[in-house]
Amino acid sequence: RRRLFLLRVLMSSPNVLILDEPTNDLDIQTLTILEDYLDNRIFCELSGETTEPDAEDKKGFDTFMERYKAGLEIEKKDEPGISITTNLPFIPTDERNLVYKAAKLLMDEFDIREGITVELQKFIPVAAGMAGGSSDAAATMIGMNRLFNLGLTVKEMMKRAVAIGADVPYCLLRGTALAEGIGEQLRPLPPCPNCYVLIGKPAISVSTKMVYEKLDSAQIEHHPDIDRILEGLQWHNLNKISEYMGNVLEKVTIAQYPIIEEIKNHMKEHGAVNAMMSGSGPTVFGLFDDKDTAEHACEALRESKIAKTVFLTTVFNNGGH
Repeated sequence: RRRLFLLRVLMSSPNVLILDEPTNDLDIQTLTILEDYLDNRIFCELSGETTEPDAEDKKGFDTFMERYKAGLEIEKKDEPGISITTNLPFIPTDERNLVYKAAKLLMDEFDIREGITVELQKFIPVAAGMAGGSSDAAATMIGMNRLFNLGLTVKEMMKRAVAIGADVPYCLLRGTALAEGIGEQLRPLPPCPNCYVLIGKPAISVSTKMVYEKLDSAQIEHHPDIDRILEGLQWHNLNKISEYMGNVLEKVTIAQYPIIEEIKNHMKEHGAVNAMMSGSGPTVFGLFDDKDTAEHACEALRESKIAKTVFLTTVFNNGGH
């Protein structure tokens, strides 16, 4: 069977406190979401045919994921309804926003009569193939569960999260995981080796639907070796993981936007052990095993102007490693 491969990486935002223990026993009126689980898809294998990445008939979806963090704040209000504000004026704040959908899902199920206000701080580039919206939705579910003492376990939230989006269950699980189905069947894996992740997004936007429609699985010649990647995770070997990772969606997106390949090459020329497009693009990430090299590569990428948005971050594994 032909298999498709997809890869996504996310960045972390600074100065966000992590709360590891639930607070369901407290009467909280305002809750800062301290666990905004961003989807860092290190490797993804998709087998079967689909023209839309969220199609119900998507099958054989295998993904390796990592967790990053950001933050938002939820506050109770007496008036019913959901009010969202964000630091990015072009982000929708109505039912089109996944934060709104996640909150409404739980409010409807548990007959929550109070309203909420949500202050959403977006640090992940929008429409960049980095699952920022899914992480926002996961953080909202965590927050609603604690703020209204719903008593849901992570598994129970994950089951509900599928209705919001295929990436949301992972963003609730955290850590490194293998995802199957459309992404909702998750199996924890050994943590990703510590490394530095350089992220660069060119000044373009990519239609995910267009990429999947143009992808011809019959023309895919090279696939990442999932078994070797698993071995690399087991051995905590970044070079082995990097050697066998891949993203077949690059063939479509780079043909339309060659600057993505230019950014990849720039990262590798400046010391990345490997670099790859994230998801359907256009964001590119590079993995580095040395901090100084990563910092120099980051500065060089900024100076090159080929990427409009540039960040340097690290992986974050469960347990703080």
